[in-house]
Amino acid sequence: MSFIDVHNHISSQAYIDLLTEHGKSLFSLQKDMEGRTVVMRGDARFMTFTEQMFDPEIRLAEMTAVGVQRQLLSYTCPNCYWAEDSIALNICQVMNNHVKEVCDRWPDRFSGLASLPMQNVDMALHELERAVDQLGMVGLIILANVNECPLDDDRFNPLWAALNERNLPVLLHPTTPPGVDMMGMDKYGLVPSVGFMIDTTLAVTRMVLGGVFERYPDWPLIVSHAGATLPYLASRLDQCHRFIPDARLKISDPPTKYLRNLYYDTVCYDELALSMALDLAGPEHLLYGSDYPHNIGDMKGCADRVNSLSIGNDDKELIRRGNAVRLFGID
Repeated sequence: MSFIDVHNHISSQAYIDLLTEHGKSLFSLQKDMEGRTVVMRGDARFMTFTEQMFDPEIRLAEMTAVGVQRQLLSYTCPNCYWAEDSIALNICQVMNNHVKEVCDRWPDRFSGLASLPMQNVDMALHELERAVDQLGMVGLIILANVNECPLDDDRFNPLWAALNERNLPVLLHPTTPPGVDMMGMDKYGLVPSVGFMIDTTLAVTRMVLGGVFERYPDWPLIVSHAGATLPYLASRLDQCHRFIPDARLKISDPPTKYLRNLYYDTVCYDELALSMALDLAGPEHLLYGSDYPHNIGDMKGCADRVNSLSIGNDDKELIRRGNAVRLFGID
């Protein structure tokens, strides 16, 4: 058996240099108590760089050991949303060009998910065309808020329309949620452990209730980290839809109808959480992901949990690779 990993990350020294030079008003690089390089957002730990992010040779060996045949490479948060318009497109193109270089060197093992400068929708549409039509990217990664602007904001409608026309898959990935400072997430590593889950849950719920998926139903959105807390909250959203008028202003059906049309990766850390995502979406809407090579990523564990699901092998094969082949047109 083999896996296609739709949620894993890559980086480059060129990106770190750009982040250090142009993003210093928001981010800094520090060493943690274990000597690892950490991106800090103010006083809050944001993400940790690992050697595997920069060395495909290490990555390939670890993929082979687990049985991951192909990875869809993407740049994780903070991506390029922090950059001013004057440099945002250049930074984004540095990232996407790097992903293409790695994919071109190992075309049987890697495909690319492009980043977009979402803070400027016109630039995002321009880079979307370049990344897909010229670079051959098979999908996108989009963060769950754009400098605290929610994704159901009307400014993004031209982008959703373009994705809908192309039927282009998107991995939705969290970043720091709005209000992170007020919530005191500068302590205890709360941004990656809890903040990211809040960001994803809030983003998708707003998109559902705001009618984004009712207006633009034909682009596959993959919700990262097994849907964050959405599988747990889905029935609550339906209950609120029934009894709170504000929750049904822009949609004609209960929220779970839209949630079941979305896709979810397998990045979670126990079988119960994965089973909840499976119960919500079904095997046809679940895709293997690992969050490799983050320090909390778990390529083998995520694969083992898929293999341990109480479903037939044909359904497991959809999760391992079949759904990714269908959505992304790869093999």
